[in-house]
Amino acid sequence: MTREVIVKHLTAARWTVSATRHVDYEIVESPHLLDPANPSLGAMPPGSEASGGTRLVVIDEGVEGVFGDRIRSYFASRHDRMDYLVLPGGDEHKTLDQVVEVVSRLNSIGTDRSGTPPIAIGGGVVQDITGMAAGLYRRGIPYVRVPTTLLGQIDGSVSAKNGVNFEGFRNRLGTFAPPPRTLIDRTLIATLPKRQISSGMGEMLKMALIKDARLFELLERYGPQLLAENLQDDGPATREGRVGEESMHRAIGGMAEELQKNLWETDLKRIVDYGHTFSPAVEMRALPGLLHGEAVALGCVYGAVLAARRGMLRYDRLERIIATTRGMGLRPSHPLFEDADLLNQALADTIHHRDNHQHITLLRDIGVPTFVENLTAREVTEAAGVMADIGKGLSPLPGRGADFPWKG
Repeated sequence: MTREVIVKHLTAARWTVSATRHVDYEIVESPHLLDPANPSLGAMPPGSEASGGTRLVVIDEGVEGVFGDRIRSYFASRHDRMDYLVLPGGDEHKTLDQVVEVVSRLNSIGTDRSGTPPIAIGGGVVQDITGMAAGLYRRGIPYVRVPTTLLGQIDGSVSAKNGVNFEGFRNRLGTFAPPPRTLIDRTLIATLPKRQISSGMGEMLKMALIKDARLFELLERYGPQLLAENLQDDGPATREGRVGEESMHRAIGGMAEELQKNLWETDLKRIVDYGHTFSPAVEMRALPGLLHGEAVALGCVYGAVLAARRGMLRYDRLERIIATTRGMGLRPSHPLFEDADLLNQALADTIHHRDNHQHITLLRDIGVPTFVENLTAREVTEAAGVMADIGKGLSPLPGRGADFPWKG
């Protein structure tokens, strides 16, 4: 008796799984977070129920020096079970090793799947490291962001992304892991050094240029006062109109509006990438010489130079952008933005990042962006030459020479 195996009736199988995950996360303004009478800092984020276990608080070492005792006193007054991990700030410390250190501490204290969400208190580096750790631990746990820099409050507070630098590239490794809640307290930035405030205002400038002419007018008119007051609205020029508050609200609201339309970046044409095409390469090359917002502001000026040279943006608008940048304590040029080879390398890497498209945001006017796909190496090089002139205090206008009113 022979045995036959009949297989001709079998066909290859195929299964398709389709799922949609609804995501809600909130950015909440809550002044005086470290006052024990304010329950916001210790409250559980939406979707989490306290398990009674220990929660980790990751603190930027700069914040530790200023607010560390108050943070510990806050949680002690509530009798919460907390553990503390202090990490260095600065992009040179934005590494995978730091992420692993946070994950290790989460593991050692027995962090639950949802009942003991960690809290990140500090600047953008600590926020990114903690967010990436939370996204990896147990394949994702909730956490709470408390940004303590202007940059973190108006930009990172809205983002769903986290990332670390890797092999010389900015944010080359990362996750999409938005926290259920981010808490904004403008009083926390009152003690920041002016350079940190200027850096944050660089991201404000970006939002103004791509979509909010009113915000640009505020920065143009009140930039020096906002910087002097750390956006606390305690001066005669800003107090009545709450200019700092309006500027922050506009920056946060504008970013939230843009990100909500394309949270997972399925569309790589993003106007919020203005100022971020060339600046990452410059920032990484300059480490630790440039802060992120400083590099972004330089990228914004460089983008305006590209647009003006194409005839898209009026030169008087470019001059206003340069003057406003200076008014916020930011440099409109830098030697690395005069390095044509570096900038052309940055463009090549950006094209790889954007799936072989340029998708470069340029300006038609202040608050009016557009995309271009045909930027040339020659344009990049010639614009670098203009940046060199701007760095010397010369006018960006062809043939105008040294009578630039913001020389020096």
